[in-house]
Amino acid sequence: MTYMNRLKALCLTAFIAVTPLASLADAGHDHGAAVPADASAGQPRFNAVSETFELVGVLNGKLLTLYLDRASDNSPVKNAQLELEVGGVKVDAKPQSEGEFRATLAQELKAGVTAVAATVLAGQESDLLVADLEIRSSAPAAHTANKLPWKQYGAWLMAGLLLLALLALGLRRLRTYPINRPKNTQ
Repeated sequence: MTYMNRLKALCLTAFIAVTPLASLADAGHDHGAAVPADASAGQPRFNAVSETFELVGVLNGKLLTLYLDRASDNSPVKNAQLELEVGGVKVDAKPQSEGEFRATLAQELKAGVTAVAATVLAGQESDLLVADLEIRSSAPAAHTANKLPWKQYGAWLMAGLLLLALLALGLRRLRTYPINRPKNTQ
């Protein structure tokens, strides 16, 4: 085997050993298409549906924004009144525009599941909508955000060490084999 063939074989072995590490991209580093994030995606919300109405509530601190639509065509309910209970406490829901209401809670809700009940009165129609509002604790999210991906760093470190070992072994072997040169015949 010639010097160049040995060097090619060594490079090919190192490439094959390191190639699987390309799949270790973590979130945000996969070079895929960026998906725009909804600004309210992280806020607690609930959804209550009946045959007639659909009520969606989004909680931001003490402010609860409610969207009331018809279940059949998703159009806002006109001239509706909303009687709201959050965690067994009556809350005043004030209309903002057609199908949109705002309510201010007396205090922020704690982490956990809170029952929400809403009575809808719209003309001759009325309905009771019930849902659960789940509020997750934000403490674990902050803890995991600061966590370093040690498994990924360890994999890269192992690949680098493997590559160095293969190169060292290859160079050592290359030194022990003589290079085929034409003999000087003078």
